[in-house]
Amino acid sequence: MSEQPLRVVQARANGDNLKPLRAGKRVRYVRRIDQIPQIPPELAARLGPVAERYVFRANNYYLGLIDWEDENDPIRQLIIPREEELRDWGRLDASNEAAITPVRGVQHKYTDTVLLLCNEVCGAYCRYCFRKRLFMDENDEVTKDISEGLRYIESHPEVSNVLLTGGDPLLMSTRRLVEIFEALRAIDHVRVIRIGSKMPAFDPWRVKNDETLLAAFRKFSTPGKRIYLMAHFDHPRELTEPAIAGIDACIRNGVICVNQCPMIRGINDDPGTLAELYSTLSYIGCPPYYLFQGRPTAGNEPYEVPIVQGWRIFQEALNRGSGLARRARFCMSHETGKVEILAVDDERIYLRYHQAKDPTDLGRFFVRRRNDEAYWLDQLEPV
Repeated sequence: MSEQPLRVVQARANGDNLKPLRAGKRVRYVRRIDQIPQIPPELAARLGPVAERYVFRANNYYLGLIDWEDENDPIRQLIIPREEELRDWGRLDASNEAAITPVRGVQHKYTDTVLLLCNEVCGAYCRYCFRKRLFMDENDEVTKDISEGLRYIESHPEVSNVLLTGGDPLLMSTRRLVEIFEALRAIDHVRVIRIGSKMPAFDPWRVKNDETLLAAFRKFSTPGKRIYLMAHFDHPRELTEPAIAGIDACIRNGVICVNQCPMIRGINDDPGTLAELYSTLSYIGCPPYYLFQGRPTAGNEPYEVPIVQGWRIFQEALNRGSGLARRARFCMSHETGKVEILAVDDERIYLRYHQAKDPTDLGRFFVRRRNDEAYWLDQLEPV
């Protein structure tokens, strides 16, 4: 890939829509659609009910990446509500995460990995979010008091990986993050701390300008027990100069960076776009890890891509990059496990449990009849 796409991203991020943020300066958050001058009042009024059901939040930096003259701009599709989200479609908990919640704020689906839901706010809200239920007023799955979760982890010596998620952990105070790092490092069998975050895309300065956070990375990401940043870049336009600098700050301070994202209609459902994303991620030291099939979550119909179409896009994108840009696996986070989509022929879809809720399923290969309209495992007939 040439360097031209990256230069375009830099120019957009520092262009007329956004003045560069100085060191130490914070982004300005926007919580109402009618606060965005580029959205006409009549459209803002129609989108109001959508934002009431599925929360909206953005900031001046990220909104500055949008080409407002393009109604189909991928960054706009990612962050600005759409009326189609109100269609009756899908479930809020599409993978039945409630069934793997042993104590409040903890999910334990796979033997060696526990999710610690430690924050209920994100820097901004992706419209296709599969955990949008966590941001609704009536939800209480997330807890800021993680003491019960820490006791659970300590009592399960098989757990070597803990993923901090929610919500976005990097939106918490650095003091709170350091407390969590200290508590987890006091549990000897926890070898890896993962931070699931889109803040390097939404607000790169959160990472690159916080010397206390970077010092904590150096302290708690050791040669034998690493911190991983599970970054979430969905489109190459998010890889601005500040975003790349944020990833670089993590790497230089001992954090291992990888990227995971879903296949999203209108955002990255194009082989060239996905290939550019994967190649650029490999260049900056944050290689692709998972490409997820979008979960059938309530409100997500306008963002869904059928399995077969997604597999074709994924395969063509992989063919355009180096080996380091081909490391992603195309998976469904199904209730029963991470189901990897291996291949598609004229009649069948070939699948394998890359991870499994039932350990006896781990690695199991199975086959389903091809269905070009299906978007989820439950719609595929067994062979």
